[in-house]
Amino acid sequence: MDKNNFDQAVLPADSVIDGALFAKMVKGGADNLRANVDAVNNLNVFPVPDGDTGDNMYMTIGGGVDAISNLRDADLSDVVEAFAHGMLLGARGNSGVIFS
Repeated sequence: MDKNNFDQAVLPADSVIDGALFAKMVKGGADNLRANVDAVNNLNVFPVPDGDTGDNMYMTIGGGVDAISNLRDADLSDVVEAFAHGMLLGARGNSGVIFS
């Protein structure tokens, strides 16, 4: 994402993050990670260049997104709790556990 697109995504200072907006934000993050899985896989060289860090992180965030996909009109705390729990259960590899 270039700087100009990032600037357009910034919320006004008086914005409030509710459950629906949080869900939209993490789904956008998951989409961004999916688009860059190969780049993240190529970053992994220590301790072993196994090349699956991006895949593991994407599966982990996918577990969180799946956990909130059916929540409707939930408040922020319920969405965050479900997302975190879904990420933990969906965690793959060391990077996924750390990410969750």
